[in-house]
Amino acid sequence: MKTRQFIAGLLGALMFCAPEANAQEAQTGSGEVNGYKLVWQDLFDGDALNPDRWHVELNGGGGGNNELQFYVNDSDNAIVGKDDKGNGCLILTAKRESFWSKPFTSGRVNSKNKIAFKHGKVEAAIKLPKTANGLWPAFWLMGNDYDAVKWPKCGEIDIMEFGHADGIRKNQQETFFNGACHWGKSMPQMSSATHHNHAYSLQDDEFHLYTMIWDEKSIAMYCDLDKYPDQEPYFKKNIEGENENFPNWAGNFFHKDFFILFNLAVGGNFPGIYDANQITALNEENGQRASMYINYVKIYQKGTPDESQFFTDPGDPLTEAGIEGVLVDKDSESGMIKHENGGVSCAGAVDMQVYDLCGREVARGESFVNTSALGSGVFVVQARLSQGGTAAAKLTF
Repeated sequence: MKTRQFIAGLLGALMFCAPEANAQEAQTGSGEVNGYKLVWQDLFDGDALNPDRWHVELNGGGGGNNELQFYVNDSDNAIVGKDDKGNGCLILTAKRESFWSKPFTSGRVNSKNKIAFKHGKVEAAIKLPKTANGLWPAFWLMGNDYDAVKWPKCGEIDIMEFGHADGIRKNQQETFFNGACHWGKSMPQMSSATHHNHAYSLQDDEFHLYTMIWDEKSIAMYCDLDKYPDQEPYFKKNIEGENENFPNWAGNFFHKDFFILFNLAVGGNFPGIYDANQITALNEENGQRASMYINYVKIYQKGTPDESQFFTDPGDPLTEAGIEGVLVDKDSESGMIKHENGGVSCAGAVDMQVYDLCGREVARGESFVNTSALGSGVFVVQARLSQGGTAAAKLTF
């Protein structure tokens, strides 16, 4: 029997109505507001990190920032598991343990050449450890052309970074964080950064939402936009237009696909700590280890011509996509709906519709729909069957 699941209705009820005793997060984010529609998400509710979406890094280079950790890809430092309230999460753990030449290990993942996009809204719900002196957690993006042009020409967008030396000096470790952009044709790079001291602790053993809204005009960042939708951004950068007369103008670097990164660094230039003995965040009380929990990451877009997507995996079911009551074949290529010969087909169908991930119908037919004019992307195909009922699949082509 084919494995199917509702991407709305039933799944939404199961997802959002968790028992109160577990106090699980709803995984709703800031939602489909102001014209944005959910186009991709990873809820980290499976048994393992999806390799079609993420690379787990093995990297001891110090990130170019003299960091003290070695990022390892073992079964402990970067995993999918549950927090103490039963939330499925990506869990990145820093530990005081020697690995090769480094005194700490930790985890870093990225979606390079797997999940990337240009313009839209991206956000992640993150529960931070106590960064104290020395931990440096981050949620950020880099240009998906990194392999070809390297840094800083690829561009970098830092949505959230905790652990800066100024926050340590001011004893504001739980509230002081950073949003930034870095770019340039070559070193030294151009940078624009804002250090923000938040009104309340963001290291309170709760999830907080970090959101970037990115379009042709600007990059803007927000904290807990789901709770405070009318707030001003803690970081905003103008990127409107391009200027050939100023080759290092930011607008020349931030209008292309970017991929996503999460990491938990230890020490280095950002905290200004280079001695392992001065890292107080990993101590006897916490067993010399601390973890960063990512409950979900979501990408929203409006479907405007300036936007683009590069998704090698369609992501978790889009419960907010506006296509209600649809049964989705997880194993669609062996299911009733198939993508072949320049289109999609379904035996026994009397009516088929193809939707983009903003819920808009983009093609229609009977048992076969020609999709050659749609270009590449992720689509939902729904078929009404002659014997009654509905079948559907989410396909990438």
